[in-house]
Amino acid sequence: MIAAMAEACLANGAVGVRLESPEHISAVRQRCPSALIIGLWKRTFANSDVYITPGWHEVKSVWSAGADIVAIDATDRIRPDGDSLEMLMGRIHQELSIPVMGDVDSLDSGLKAAELGCAWIGTTLYGYTKLTNCFHPPAWDLLPLLHAKLPSNVLLICEGGISTSTDAKKALQVGADAVVVGTAITGIDLQVGNYCRSINEVPHKNEV
Repeated sequence: MIAAMAEACLANGAVGVRLESPEHISAVRQRCPSALIIGLWKRTFANSDVYITPGWHEVKSVWSAGADIVAIDATDRIRPDGDSLEMLMGRIHQELSIPVMGDVDSLDSGLKAAELGCAWIGTTLYGYTKLTNCFHPPAWDLLPLLHAKLPSNVLLICEGGISTSTDAKKALQVGADAVVVGTAITGIDLQVGNYCRSINEVPHKNEV
């Protein structure tokens, strides 16, 4: 199902897909061999708040499954295995030498991730960390700051809270190089639920 949805998105103009889990990455790679795939693996651990490709094992698994770029949590929070972002990025560069997308929550974490070698910076975690949980995505205030201060060779990706094409256009206008749209496209269950709730608010003929 994920592979079919990815194929439909690519056939209608998406330049790439962002996929969670080695299983989904592998399935899309087989069905869409030329697709640009941003891969990640969400895993939760009791001793850490980091869940987006948190450690070395997850990075290797995502890359081996067929991702073109691996997305990781690039905040300064300690990872489940106790490694820091610096340690993880150092090992990635030394042993795999692959492109990395750093998912960040703030200007400081974005600049740090770029300094450590992340080729892409995404606003994915804006509003989802203790530092930023008082904010709500999209990261309208963060995007122009990152755009102004990131090195010119680092791509800035707006991700999180994009629910309409108008939002996507605005993201590009305020500094993003590309936009990731998630639930607004893939959340079929939520879309159907919203339609049904709206319809049920309309009085039926036998209630008039």
